[in-house]
Amino acid sequence: MKYLANALLILCLLAASCEAKGLGRRARAAVRAPRRTAPRRDPNEKVFNVLQYGAKPGGKQDSALSFIRAWRAACNYRGTARLLIPMGTFLIGATIFQGPCLGPVPIKVQIAGTLKAVPDPSMYEEDFWILFEKINGLLVTGTGTVDGQGNAVWKYNDGGSRFPSSIKFNHVVNGIIRQITSVNPMGFHISIVLSQNIRAKNLHITAPATSPNTDGIHISQSSVVKVSRSVISTGDDCVAIIQGSTDVSIKKVTCGPGHGFSVGSLGKYPDEKDVRGVVVTNCTLRNADNGVRIKTWGGSPPSQASNILFQDIIMDNVKRPIIIDQTYGSKSNSPSRVKISDVRYINIRGTSASAVGVDLMCSKTVPCEKLYFSNINLKYYGLKKLPFTSTCTNAKVNYAGYQFPPPCR
Repeated sequence: MKYLANALLILCLLAASCEAKGLGRRARAAVRAPRRTAPRRDPNEKVFNVLQYGAKPGGKQDSALSFIRAWRAACNYRGTARLLIPMGTFLIGATIFQGPCLGPVPIKVQIAGTLKAVPDPSMYEEDFWILFEKINGLLVTGTGTVDGQGNAVWKYNDGGSRFPSSIKFNHVVNGIIRQITSVNPMGFHISIVLSQNIRAKNLHITAPATSPNTDGIHISQSSVVKVSRSVISTGDDCVAIIQGSTDVSIKKVTCGPGHGFSVGSLGKYPDEKDVRGVVVTNCTLRNADNGVRIKTWGGSPPSQASNILFQDIIMDNVKRPIIIDQTYGSKSNSPSRVKISDVRYINIRGTSASAVGVDLMCSKTVPCEKLYFSNINLKYYGLKKLPFTSTCTNAKVNYAGYQFPPPCR
């Protein structure tokens, strides 16, 4: 009996040891690989579903007033609010989401469904289809689609018409727009005007290369705007940074087809404000008409564009990879008076579809100054066997590192 008791004791000790080791391994594994949990929604958040305010899915009945009623309820709610546009297709005309709102920031707008514009330009008295205005703290998100149905109205664009932007931020502070798909706008896809601290990221923006004046993201008189991790294919500038814009960052954006990343056009109107602090980095352009461009009107009033950086850019079959055009748009023979200075082009590589890889056409009245080129490596793959060149007019340029096409002399 004594030997049996000892044997049983040893077996128990071994079992306990094995279990302890197993528990220890499981505990260590739990420490190494914690469970991922879905982000929790605020339990105090109130959802304002547009269906509860009369919106009709199906895409046949204009639900703009229902959207506005749902927004007013959400905006006036003193708690955490989220406006929900659920799955389904909704037809809406001009729609204004206006603040200020009463609850904690940000107020959220979740687009899960598809919004279709009423495709009749006469229905829009101003330059927007969907407007977010006078809001401090805004998040527009979702996996939905905003369809401007521009293919039904582009034929009426005579070049001088201003058709409505699909989404416009006006006087918005601390705003985010993300994960939205924008297709076929009548005018611009997204317009950011008189706004501060705006983030636009993970966007998918698309329209045919032939669609007129369909800028992807159009930024004007705004500061601290960051555009990132987006894909833009459209008929005009992928991103346009125009008068009064400061501290603008474009990062990890793919453009093409389209007219590239543009500073301008500048100088079309009197009393335009300066542009400064523009950074375009880690971007790719494919089959685009232009790469990185600065454009100003001839005969323009005086203003400035300065402190601009284009760095780590890949060009893939781009017609005009690097261009400054100070004769843009105007039939005037007078030179532009927009002063361009302190512009840096660093680590730009890829292929050009034209024999002129770098084209700097600056103003004779206010020549470009402090242009800096470092490590430019472009190759010409045009149909004709022509020498690959740079052209510089009224430009003061400094060079460092590898340069191809060869620098201007």
